[in-house]
Formats: sequence, structure tokens, C-alpha cells
Amino acid sequence: MHEPAPPPLQPQTEAPVRAPTRAVVGWILFDPACQPYFTLITTFIFAPYFASAVAATPAEGQALWGFATGAAGLVIALCSPFLGAVADAAGRRKPWIAAFGAMLVLGSSLLWFAEPGNGARIPLILAAFAIGTIGAEFAAVFNNSIMPTLVPPERLGRLSGTGWAAGYFGGLVSLALMLAFFSTQPTTGLTLLGLPPALGLDAAAREGDRFAGPFTALWFLVLVMPMFLFVPDAPKAMPLKAAMRTAVAEMRAMLPKLKVRPALARFLLANMVYADGLVALFAFGGIYAAGTFGWGSIEIGIFGILLTVTGTLGAFAGGRLDDAFGARAVILGALMVLILASIGILSLEKDALFFGLLPTAPAEGLFATWPEKAYVGIGLFIGLVAGPLQAASRTLLVRLAPAENLSECFGLFALSGKITSFAAPTSVAVVTALTASQRAGVAVLVVFFTLGAVLIAGVRGAPQPGRRAS
Repeated sequence: MHEPAPPPLQPQTEAPVRAPTRAVVGWILFDPACQPYFTLITTFIFAPYFASAVAATPAEGQALWGFATGAAGLVIALCSPFLGAVADAAGRRKPWIAAFGAMLVLGSSLLWFAEPGNGARIPLILAAFAIGTIGAEFAAVFNNSIMPTLVPPERLGRLSGTGWAAGYFGGLVSLALMLAFFSTQPTTGLTLLGLPPALGLDAAAREGDRFAGPFTALWFLVLVMPMFLFVPDAPKAMPLKAAMRTAVAEMRAMLPKLKVRPALARFLLANMVYADGLVALFAFGGIYAAGTFGWGSIEIGIFGILLTVTGTLGAFAGGRLDDAFGARAVILGALMVLILASIGILSLEKDALFFGLLPTAPAEGLFATWPEKAYVGIGLFIGLVAGPLQAASRTLLVRLAPAENLSECFGLFALSGKITSFAAPTSVAVVTALTASQRAGVAVLVVFFTLGAVLIAGVRGAPQPGRRAS
């Protein structure tokens, strides 16, 4: 027995043939404007510094950082759909981007006050980190919703992929600059180039590492300006209070819309699963390498640069594959690579390959042993597909979502990527604790990527490249 056809939706708003080049470039630059927040603060520079030098112990630092991350994630999960619905009703996006961008700048700048060993500053630093994270994530929701107004549907994949590639490149350049001129080795007080930190920063007070916060704020302010200057905004549709009332009504009506759009609902569920796995893979990648191979900050920093290079190339190429073969195919391909990469990581030991079947000799130097080389190689493949996975996910949402509710759907997209953001890291931690094995903990990620692939494979009715859902 056939299910009744879904009721007709409002006509789709067609994208213009082509926005001015400066508008497209201005939109693309938003991704590299934001990326240092995640590269420098949450991953490679500030977070390790906080855990090792500000908190009383690394374990306490990791726990406190996790609580702050979880609190920010909860706010993002609860508010993203509502704010997206408000933007759809109010029309304009730039005022929201400006407000949340200001939170990113404020939160990043306050991290400068994270003096080593000063426990009294910890509440301020954690609050600043949460504020900056909320600002960065919410600003991205509204910037993403501008995308369909810039290019025709057949070029959405290329635009999204180019934005992700530019973001990776921005993260790469910012990380290289921090390692070369500011961030220092605690034992030597010197940067990766063997120099004291630039601008007269005090290495003993770890000012080079703390400078990651103000550096991120300044970077954002410079690179986000073209978006505000050149990207056209939608006209104002209604006053804020009316938009908020409309948003509440739209959110109440969203669940029935998802019921008649099963492909969109299934995609959001799939994104919730595999995005969680990807976040955990990056979060535990450095920890796994440190525990298995004894890597320090220099090795992890260089590994991060290499991974970011392949991420840039992958996101750029993935956008073209998206336009050629469709976003769903790109997502499936990326998930297959991540499943194999996770299994490959599990096969590595400090002195052996292939689950201990091939012993290797110890060696001295950077990435000297064969297991280390294999880990770096696997990491490069992870970077190669991570960008296309995230870019294609953004494109598939645009093609599946109703145009009149696009910002709201991007809010749901952010929600689906955040609402269970604790699940994969917590699962890894629990399994690791129960088995006393890092490898067993990382094995959990294979389950997340496999389930995500199964769900995305069942997304039916996804439009062909160059088309929007109708």
C-alpha cells in the first residue's frame, strides 16, 4: 500500500545566476576567518597549554576543558534551531553574524589572561572559551544560510568545498605562524624555529601560547571584513519580536515538515552520528599518538600541519566531486575511508604493524619508526576526506531543505552535529577505562562511522547534482 504523497510546499527561491565575484570571495573568507579558533584554541595550542600549565594537573585540566566544551555544546544544541528560524523570519543574517562574531572575538581575547599555575583565573578562562565557542558556531549557522543566494544550484558543491578548503588553509597558515614565531617549548622557551617568541613575549610566562587567543581574535576581524562589505544580505522581513514569535511557530511546525521529508530527517540523523565520530577522532588523535608513540607538542603540531594540508586539498577536490557525482556519494566515500583508517590505526603498536604480526625496530628521530610513519600516512588520508565529508554535508542539506526554512534547517544541522557530541568521546573514554586499552577505546569509532554510512546510504530522494529538493 502506497503512502500518501506529501503536500505541496511553497515554491523554491531560485539562486541568482551568479553573485559578484567579490561577494563569493567575501563569503568564502568566512571559513578561514573562523578556523583558527578551532585549530589554535580547541585543538593544537591553547587547549594543551591549559591542561598542562594552567590547571593543577593535566587530568583536572582535561576534565575542566571537557565540562566547558559540553556546556557550550548544550547551549548550541538548544538554541541553534530557534535562532535559525528567527533569521528565516527576520530575513537579515549579517547582524547575527556580527553579534556572534563579537562573542568569538571577546572570548578569544580573554584567553590571554590564562597565566600558568593561576587557578583563580580558571573560571574566567573557561567562561571565555565557552563564549567564544558559542559565537563561532552560531556565526557559522547564519553564514552557511547565505550560500544558496550566491551561486546557482549546480555550483553549490564547488562553493562549499572551496570554503572548507580555504578554512583548512587558514588553519594551516595560522598554526604555522604560531609554531614558528609564538608558541614555545616549555623546556627551552624557544619556538619551532629555535627563536624566542616574537613581539617581546615572555616565554617563562608562556605568553607565546596565551597569544593564541588575541591572535585568533585579530585574525577573525581582518578576514571577516570582506563578508560584511561585499556579501549582499537579505532584506529585513519583519521586526525582531515578530520574527521571534514566527520562529516559535515555525519550530512547532518543523517536525511535521520532517515527517513529509524523510530524506532530510534521515540525513540529519546520519550527520548526528558520523559528525560525532569525526569530532572524537580528531579529539583523541593526538592523545592516542602521545600514549602510543610518546609524541610531544612539536610532533603533534607538525602532524597537525600535515593533516591540514591534505584537508585543504581534499576539501577543494571534494567540492568538484560533489558537483559531479552528488553530495551523498562523496559522504559515503569519505565514510568508507574513515572506517578503513580507524581500523588501520587500531592495527598499529609502538613497535609493530598489522596487529602485532610485523614487529619493527626502534629508531630515533621525527616519525622515525614504521608504525609512526604509518600513523602519519593514515592521518593524511583522514585529513583528505574530512574536508569533503563536512563540505558535502553542508551541500546536501542545502539541496534537501525547503528554501523558505533554510536557516532553520541549518540550525537543525548544527543541532544534529552537536546534540550528541558527548556520545563518541564518552564511549571512547568508557571503553578505554574498562579495558585499560587505548586501542579498544578508538575501536568504538568504527561503529559510529559504519552506522553513519548505513544511514546516509538510505537517504533516498536526494536530488541530482545541480538541483534542489522540491
